[in-house]
Amino acid sequence: MLDATEKRIVAACEALMDDTLALTRDLVRGYSVLGQEQDALTTMEGWFERLDLSTERVPLDAPDFADHPHRAPTEWSSAGRYNLVSRLNPGADHPHLVLNGHLDVVPAEPTAMWTRPPWEPWEQDGWLYGRGAGDMKAGIAAMVMAVQAVREAGVAIDFPLTLQTVIEEECTGNGALACLHQGYHGDFVLIPEPFGARIYSGQVGVLWFRLRIEGVPAHVLDTRAGSNAIETLQGYLPAFKALEEEINALPRPAPYDALDHPFNLSIGRIEGGNWASSVPAHAVLEGRVGFPPGMTADEIMARVRQVVIGRHAELDDGSPAPQVAFHGFRSEGHLVDLETPEIRLLARCHEDLVGEPPAHYLSTCTTDLRAFQVSGGINGTCYGPVAQRIHGVDECVEIDSIRRVLTTYALFIHRWARLADTGRNDA
Repeated sequence: MLDATEKRIVAACEALMDDTLALTRDLVRGYSVLGQEQDALTTMEGWFERLDLSTERVPLDAPDFADHPHRAPTEWSSAGRYNLVSRLNPGADHPHLVLNGHLDVVPAEPTAMWTRPPWEPWEQDGWLYGRGAGDMKAGIAAMVMAVQAVREAGVAIDFPLTLQTVIEEECTGNGALACLHQGYHGDFVLIPEPFGARIYSGQVGVLWFRLRIEGVPAHVLDTRAGSNAIETLQGYLPAFKALEEEINALPRPAPYDALDHPFNLSIGRIEGGNWASSVPAHAVLEGRVGFPPGMTADEIMARVRQVVIGRHAELDDGSPAPQVAFHGFRSEGHLVDLETPEIRLLARCHEDLVGEPPAHYLSTCTTDLRAFQVSGGINGTCYGPVAQRIHGVDECVEIDSIRRVLTTYALFIHRWARLADTGRNDA
């Protein structure tokens, strides 16, 4: 049940819904794909200042970060690139709450398939559309405005609370990791990823890989004089699909043992050749493979290499051995401890607002929760709005679900102080 103060907080959330949607729309307008996040960062910095929240830039090229054991290798520069963080009461002697969200989005191409340009937000039938509206700019807006709602309700926030808005979640996880590396950590993290009104209970490991095939160029007047790298590349696709089935057939930890096919492989990009009338001299495949908690990134990299070596031997076509490389995600999977006081508190906040306990969600993807749990040893979970077609055409987020995240987070922030004051035993 909500007491009078909590009802006042909920009323403040309702009064801030227009601002929450305005912030979401402003962030969507900043088409923040990899390397082009500046518009979204500038927008976020402006809103922090507007809300009288401190702003700190956390660089991705900090000293010694390149050598961090969990940092994913990249083929692009981190120079001058940064996250934005706002800290309240960083020196207070109470348990520290972190709210984290990512500003970067995946590409929206082909944009011609969208009803409207993906960086021009629009609303229809209770949904807000645009690239990143669901994944996860609405969640960021809700978590930031939840802090504002508590303050506008006249409730003091006297414990350490950090708002992290980060980049590179969609490709490496290095943004959130850079925050931890530079001391921006806490005791518990909430991430409003768009998985709905459910408490996130675990995620898979994810590895990005690249395969490069070298062929022999030749004029098409005699294609037999060359070696077609694109055609050779196709011969490796069945081997990668077989790897996917092999991983799914391995013994898995509960509760992943109850899922039919949790570890998915995607061939996300293929490029090759340079002239229609020439036998292509190269072909490149880039893919992503999921793997179970308990398996290390080194183990899955070894499996990918072995698949390529084995398939090359089977083809026995005289072609050079392919080159295998890894960049981007090499994120381990993990399970969430759902029995902690903090997660019981989140569940109770949801139930007091919605009228029923929250469901759990076991993910077949990865999030920045990995940086906190695997690298930082910090428990947390995801709880966010309802979205459709994330990473797809006409991505959208349900507006009513943004309201639910806003009010749940505001109530959680208020009750967090009580949890801290009572030794975190009354959740």
